[in-house]
Amino acid sequence: MKMSFIVKYFFAVLSVFSLIGCSSSNEVQSSDEGIKTKILLPPEQLRKIALENFIDGNIYFQQGNYVSAMKKFETALQYDTTAGLLYTYSKAALYNNKLNLALELARKAVGMDTSQAEYFDLLADIYNLGRQKDSATIVLEKATELFPSNQNFYYKLARLYQDDRPLKAIEMYEKILSIIGPEWNVLFRLVELNNKLNNIDGVISTIQRLLEIDPSNVALKKSLIENLLNAKRFNEALNQVDELLVLYPDDLELIQKKAQILFSENKWEDAYNSLSIVLNNPKVNLDTKLEIGYLFFEKSIIDSTLKPLTKNIFNKLDKDTTYWAIKIVLGALALEERNDSIAIEHFKYVTENANWNVDAWIRLGALYFDNKKYEEAERILLQAIESFPDNYAINFILGLSLAQQSKNQQAANYLKKAVSLNPTDVNTLSAYAYTLNQLKQDEDAIFYLNKALTIEPNDVNVIGTLALIYNAQKIFEKSDSLYERALEIKPDDPLINNNYAYSLSTRGIQLERALKMVNLALDKDSLNTAYLDTKGWILYKLGRYAEAKVYISKAVELGTKSAVIIDHLGDVEFKLGNKEKAIELWKEAIQLDPTKKEIEEKLNKGEL
Repeated sequence: MKMSFIVKYFFAVLSVFSLIGCSSSNEVQSSDEGIKTKILLPPEQLRKIALENFIDGNIYFQQGNYVSAMKKFETALQYDTTAGLLYTYSKAALYNNKLNLALELARKAVGMDTSQAEYFDLLADIYNLGRQKDSATIVLEKATELFPSNQNFYYKLARLYQDDRPLKAIEMYEKILSIIGPEWNVLFRLVELNNKLNNIDGVISTIQRLLEIDPSNVALKKSLIENLLNAKRFNEALNQVDELLVLYPDDLELIQKKAQILFSENKWEDAYNSLSIVLNNPKVNLDTKLEIGYLFFEKSIIDSTLKPLTKNIFNKLDKDTTYWAIKIVLGALALEERNDSIAIEHFKYVTENANWNVDAWIRLGALYFDNKKYEEAERILLQAIESFPDNYAINFILGLSLAQQSKNQQAANYLKKAVSLNPTDVNTLSAYAYTLNQLKQDEDAIFYLNKALTIEPNDVNVIGTLALIYNAQKIFEKSDSLYERALEIKPDDPLINNNYAYSLSTRGIQLERALKMVNLALDKDSLNTAYLDTKGWILYKLGRYAEAKVYISKAVELGTKSAVIIDHLGDVEFKLGNKEKAIELWKEAIQLDPTKKEIEEKLNKGEL
């Protein structure tokens, strides 16, 4: 057996030697571990000795005896030098963890013969193992030029590129696909890379190519739907969902996904019809049904046309269960309909059967508050506070809701309680301080704002509120210092920029800088009436009255009933020569705020 193996291997090796050729030199330089030897023998005999050692070395290599293999290859190199022998010796050195020697031999092999792809492959692997990524990349790039149809080189290049040069990695994988056609693993790599680049369209197109290979893969189709939704390609997503629903009509995930698509397109009635299957299915748990109901409820706060659908959902759920959370929503809907007796009935059920649970009340109140339904939030939370008088969140959100309606004294009571319950919360301290400021209790407001700043020294909102109070007190040195500090922390904050700009404009100083600041604020919120008025007032101070009128008029047109803004518009009209219009506006302003003595003086004089 041994002899037959050697004979067989001899012919294999002989064919390799005939392919790679032989050296005609009789003087051979060995590796660093060898010696320089001059052998004065006929070339044929030299080649014969080299071949014998080469064959023995290969046998040892195949047996995993890499040390003996290296010795044979080194001996062979003393009698003959060929690129093939250098390559084989390099592999043995690599397997024997002689990385430097392997690298030297592989580089010599490539330098001697650039026609063999495996030489480049080995050299790149050695560089890669030695963490010489750039050198490995250079070798592989050269290899792709010499062997453009070798997919292995593109694959290895792609792996090297994918961390730092993902676009180049994508290019390599696409090249592989152009050579071998659609292939699952390569396409999957493309999905990963496009995800890394946040290239949703690239992810979608690659998943579609994967589906050409495996068109019945449901998980893949659901992934496609998800990505189509992320790309806001709703029609395509809906088509995919409908195709799957034909095969899996009871798949709840698909039904919910269809509803999500319809929600995205504001087709709420269609979504309601689709989800009726879920709502009527006894196998679907109550939490899932409630989440669907909450989606409709949240949307109905903004769009009142959805209230009947929302009410249908919760009435349906109420028939199926006596769960207290459903009663809270039904109570809230009754409040919106001004049906207080029904609302009280539902809320009474909650207090009697779930007086231990506060989360639903908080969620409901916060939902109304976030959607600027402050009156509804107040009514809900006044119900909740009866059962939970010492709950921080209820006191806090209720206080904020009242403050937004300018019910400052009531707001202060609840916010004070919230501060006592959570004395280290910066937002609570700031909200309470702001309300105290509205009640003209500036010293107390300053106390609580400074307390907030000891907890969070770089809170821009707190700094800005404190600056606003000092500005109102005309303590401009402190006010300006605070505004400058806030801008150092957050230079693009629109509220800080606007308020500081307005403060500068009222004093008629740094007007060009003030104009830049308010422009920055308007870039963030172009329809903010306070920002529009500030810009108009700065332009007024700069003597650009026609431009000032444009911005202040827009603030008024957007629905602001502010004595200050209407007074500003009156001043602008006066400067433009429209005295009667100016007096008319001043009268309107004094009706909105009779405490404005400066407006009264202008009316008495009939001029500025």
